[in-house]
Amino acid sequence: MPANEQGCADLQTVFDNRGAAAWCQCQRYKLRQREALRNSRSRNALPGCDRQTACIDPEAARTSGLVAYLDGETVGWSAVEPRSAYGGSRPQPPCAWKGREDDRTDGSVWAVTCLFTRAGFRKRGSSHALARAAAAFAGERAPRAIEGYAITTKNVIAEELHVATPPAFVEAGFVEVSRPTPRRAVMRIDF
Repeated sequence: MPANEQGCADLQTVFDNRGAAAWCQCQRYKLRQREALRNSRSRNALPGCDRQTACIDPEAARTSGLVAYLDGETVGWSAVEPRSAYGGSRPQPPCAWKGREDDRTDGSVWAVTCLFTRAGFRKRGSSHALARAAAAFAGERAPRAIEGYAITTKNVIAEELHVATPPAFVEAGFVEVSRPTPRRAVMRIDF
């Protein structure tokens, strides 16, 4: 469901009050270069996920993601919006641009930067469902394309898995267009 049609409490249920999601709250790719999420000044300078999603405002012109439910329980979050919302100074995983000529600020290309499932609901296909929902959500808004920046290995720290692995994107119709590093794959759908 689009986050602007949901309550802020549901969004906070996903992020919880512990772990990387609690302090990141999907702000990592909104920061400028050299800003750090653990720096309270950087975090306080951002409008915050609640405001960016326009939660509890179904008439909002924009939202920054989707909230996932399973049997009425809040289970996940997908950050999906125009790639230009992430700024040119600190784009989605910086390595995603290695060897690419694409305009990072092109608003007609959307980006999925986070597919996060809360503890207790993981390994049930939520990332796959979120990737499908993100592609459908973006597709309804007529972008030229949508991209995801998958981690190619599961041998990572937990905080790196928020971008999902290639199978979640492949199942949603994305194809790999670039392998900028051995650990990253740029996945894309051209509409």
